[in-house]
Amino acid sequence: MEERVQALRIRSWVARALLAPLLAGSAIAAHAAAGGVQAWVTTGDQARLLARAPDAWFGRATPAAIVIDVDPTQRYQEMVGFGAAITDASAWLIQNKMTAPQRAALLRELYGAAPGLGMSFTRLTIGASDFSRTHYSFDDMPPGQKDPGLARFSIEPNRADVLPVVKAALAINPKLRVMASPWSAPGWMKSSDSLVQGTLKPEAFAPFAEYLRRYIDAYLAEGVPIFALTVQNEPHFEPDNYPGMRVDPATRAAFIGGHLGPLLARHHGDTRILDWDHNWNEPGSPAAVLADPVAARYVSGVAWHCYGGDVRVQAALHDSYPDKETYFTECSGGEWAPRWSDNLKFFVRTLMIGSTRGWAKGVLLWNLALDENHGPRLGGCANCRGVVTIDSNTGEVTRNVEYYALAHASRFVRQGARRIFSSSGHDQLDSVAFRNADDGSIALLVFNSAQEQRRFSVRVGARSFGYALPAGSAATFTWNGTR
Repeated sequence: MEERVQALRIRSWVARALLAPLLAGSAIAAHAAAGGVQAWVTTGDQARLLARAPDAWFGRATPAAIVIDVDPTQRYQEMVGFGAAITDASAWLIQNKMTAPQRAALLRELYGAAPGLGMSFTRLTIGASDFSRTHYSFDDMPPGQKDPGLARFSIEPNRADVLPVVKAALAINPKLRVMASPWSAPGWMKSSDSLVQGTLKPEAFAPFAEYLRRYIDAYLAEGVPIFALTVQNEPHFEPDNYPGMRVDPATRAAFIGGHLGPLLARHHGDTRILDWDHNWNEPGSPAAVLADPVAARYVSGVAWHCYGGDVRVQAALHDSYPDKETYFTECSGGEWAPRWSDNLKFFVRTLMIGSTRGWAKGVLLWNLALDENHGPRLGGCANCRGVVTIDSNTGEVTRNVEYYALAHASRFVRQGARRIFSSSGHDQLDSVAFRNADDGSIALLVFNSAQEQRRFSVRVGARSFGYALPAGSAATFTWNGTR
């Protein structure tokens, strides 16, 4: 009798174990069907950091005085994703200052699906930038010597650090899109005969185009397709202590239209050419390139940085050239802005919300990782901050404000999502909404810039839910969009 009772107990336990996932799935389905809305919040005082908040519920109650309307039938750009640049500095730290378990955990956290950040976009430097340990190109020559046939071209400088990190990220997220930007052509192609300062010589147009093509070839051979390319990082800036090159719009148009565009069309038709890769304060420069009928045939879109001007110029240029894509490709945090709450406001309100409302298909921050001394670096910004800080002695990771700003978008807005209509700018509440392509779910990102809590309603058709968001805080709401 006792054995029979024990058998019945075991059978009952097995039945409960088998039913548990089904019951949990039913509960989730019931939650969604009943109008459940999940919420994650980051507050300006850091009391909550991407913290799950109590669920909200759709109903037919009268909306609050402040209403954010969401309309999934009004669709805009398709998203490539969110992320940060894998600079030489970032890759070197990840490869050399972390143990294998630390490295694997960080990359899975950054590129893996939820509860990871799900980053699906990154940027590489073609040769050295200010965040490199040495100044180099992929075809360096002694002063006064040239290599027009590119006989010495090699991506060997990237094999120890950059390539392993990018490959590891791709293994975690095979949908990761990789763009790349040169800080300078090889010195022998330039008026300065140096990676620092100077302009591209006219006779070097063809070799430089081939140099960029070979970079794409070499990375593709390593299993890393290059999704997009810019001609030059910040082409109106000539730094005096790290690689840079001034390239005016007429030169960019001639180079793209006469050399790089036709070459990539023949060999790498899927790789986009993006113009500009510089600040919002000079929209006339990319406009001049897009106005060139030959160059415009090969230019897929425009890339923007945050260090001058206003994010609203993205939409203005898009309105003039609606067939061209928009990307936001660089912004760094740093010690020049010490208030955590101010940084959260800028990165969420201006970049995650403002840039995507301004038609950005992808949003990238600058260094994915830096150390406690804002490096390693060789010139340039002395107090920039990475999305994460890696302790160069222990490999421990500090998640900075940029991490949380990115996470409020990247974890919830997947590649292929469409931006959809949401009303924004009411009583210091800014918002942007997306519908994911894979499951139809909706993600709504809201930032409260006010000095006090804001109560508002989110209205979708005839139904709405209410929420109270603390001052200076970000919230991401998700719900089943198939209803």
